[in-house]
Amino acid sequence: MDKSSLESYENYYNRELSWIKFDERVLNEAKDKAYPLFERLKFLSITASNLDEFFMIRVASLEDMISAKYSKKDIAGMTPEEQLKEIYKETHNLVSMQYNTFNRSLLPELSQEGINFISCHEDLTKQQAEFVDKFFMEDVYPVLTPMAVDSSRPFPLIRNKTLNIGALLSKKNGDKEVEFATVQVPDVLPRIVIIPDENEKVTIILLEEIIEKNIEKLFLNYNVLCAHPFRIMRNADLTIDEDDAEDLLKEIEKQIKKRAWGEAIRLEVAEDIDKKLLKHLKSELSVNDSEIFKINGPLDLTFLMKMYSLSGFDHLRSEKFIPKENPRIPQGKDVFECIRKGDILLHHPYETFEPVVEFIRQAANDEKVLAIKQTLYRVSGNSPIIAALAKAAENGKQVSVLVELKARFDEENNIIWAKKLEKAGCHVIYGLVGLKTHSKITLVVRKEEEGIRRYVHLGTGNYNDSTAKLYTDIGLLTCSEPVGEDATAVFNMLSGYSEPMWWNRLSLAPLWLKDKFISLIERERDNAILGKEAKIIAKINSLCDKDVIMALYDAASHGVKIDLIVRGICCLKVGIKDISENITVRSIVGEFLEHSRIFYFENGGNSEVYCASADWMPRNLERRVEILYPIDDEKLKEEVIHILDVLLSDNIRASFMQKDGTYEKIDRRGKVSVCAHEVFKEEATEASKKTDTIKDDRVFIPRERIEVF
Repeated sequence: MDKSSLESYENYYNRELSWIKFDERVLNEAKDKAYPLFERLKFLSITASNLDEFFMIRVASLEDMISAKYSKKDIAGMTPEEQLKEIYKETHNLVSMQYNTFNRSLLPELSQEGINFISCHEDLTKQQAEFVDKFFMEDVYPVLTPMAVDSSRPFPLIRNKTLNIGALLSKKNGDKEVEFATVQVPDVLPRIVIIPDENEKVTIILLEEIIEKNIEKLFLNYNVLCAHPFRIMRNADLTIDEDDAEDLLKEIEKQIKKRAWGEAIRLEVAEDIDKKLLKHLKSELSVNDSEIFKINGPLDLTFLMKMYSLSGFDHLRSEKFIPKENPRIPQGKDVFECIRKGDILLHHPYETFEPVVEFIRQAANDEKVLAIKQTLYRVSGNSPIIAALAKAAENGKQVSVLVELKARFDEENNIIWAKKLEKAGCHVIYGLVGLKTHSKITLVVRKEEEGIRRYVHLGTGNYNDSTAKLYTDIGLLTCSEPVGEDATAVFNMLSGYSEPMWWNRLSLAPLWLKDKFISLIERERDNAILGKEAKIIAKINSLCDKDVIMALYDAASHGVKIDLIVRGICCLKVGIKDISENITVRSIVGEFLEHSRIFYFENGGNSEVYCASADWMPRNLERRVEILYPIDDEKLKEEVIHILDVLLSDNIRASFMQKDGTYEKIDRRGKVSVCAHEVFKEEATEASKKTDTIKDDRVFIPRERIEVF
């Protein structure tokens, strides 16, 4: 295949527009009546949260490019200006779909379930209005800080993502001059307020409606001409000059504070906002028409996540799944003894994350353990991992922890943890200059009768016990000597300047991993040319690295069958004649966030299976420290292949990419319905019933139930 034909812009989708398609797929779950109602509210909330982050980072980055007069075209041949124009067009459509779903589908169904949503304070009954006014004076008024704007008081800082109410005022003394004022809806108070209802319904009003109803009490000497809510999104992409930063921790702390002052890139306002008020906001915030989103409903739908926890409506939520015990590492057993019996595969959230926590906890208290080394990217708010590491240092272990301070939106959290670990006596590394350390690896060095033994945990997901209940990830516990040697080399490289001459089993980005992936893909191509068995299955979060896509196109054009499970961004196109006709792409969106990265290569009948912390994106392969690790144990390899089989058989939560870039669900008529998440829950439940012995064989889904689409 001629390389130039593979490089053509028309063979690729734009990254940002592909992401918008992903958020639309999440929105489709909010529309799916097969879910209980509160689950659909949660999906709609997630689409709003996703969109916020997209603007703060991706749209902000494009705005910065334009300001810097950067005009290089992207993988799909679009300049930053062209991308931004299409993004605003598509996101306006997406927001319209969000509120159509909320207003036309979810609100009526909430009403049917006895939940009444007051969208306008003018709709309150007399009794409710009295309750709201009393609530305002007793609970809300003391917290508010109204901000007037005049010659002595400049336009105030409107903080990123906060909800505010803007008002136009005139003095009661007859002065006709119109003045602007604003008040922030305090996020220290619950936004959802339940008020009395004569019909015994659960009636909800939002905090901003209560403030708007009583806003005249904040400006006693003024007539309030109009008052409407608004919200802005600011550029939150940190710019850190790491080479010139004397202290990376202090530099990041300084940059975090600047997020509040970032350039406004999106303004959300009520659809019926007064024209003069909108004109004033537009001028003061320096936004253009495309950056203004007029909303038909409550601003910031992330509040729906709070509604999810309303008591008394268990029937509107899915039954909560409790992660099950892995039969190979029962609770209360010696973790190190279990690992010595053989490698252990962990499949979260179907299997509990507790063995990983216990691995660190037991190491911290084990007299034979000499050292613990770990990388941390994102951890939970009350992390047992952090507590165990601190305990280990207090117990005299050598504890080295790389805390990635540049983990986006977790910078403040990680700074707190880094300082706590240092105080406990751990040696803390604040990431590497110019790179993010995204790899998930733990090394425990233990002195045993036979000598020093190294125990290693490798994962596709973060050391976060909270998200481990929501994200699908693969973990591996092993005491393989080759892997242990590689793990030591990884930490020596992270803490100093020791770059190994070779690797035994692990492959690392940014120096070796991309070449490894391309080599594996090219091997499948060569096998296909020779008439050998050739197949690739890759499960990733995102695919937008052009070199990898070109290698996939080249392999597919030579007959390699390629099945891609890509949750989010996918810049590869399917169905291109003579290029990608052998490639399928599907995206699975459902109860859990698909986060694991798994790679299968047929290798002429001698298949190889890998897991990784990395996606097929330039940032993962070229600008981050990532780890690819093989699944060598044959039984564990079968388990991972089985996981891929089930994912490929999903015909409920999977959406399939079409030739035009849209995604569609499969027609299930006449087919057995398979939901991968439900299958894995069933299997984990069955396997956990046998925890008295270390189990060698997993309970697989019966093969006759599987049909790969």
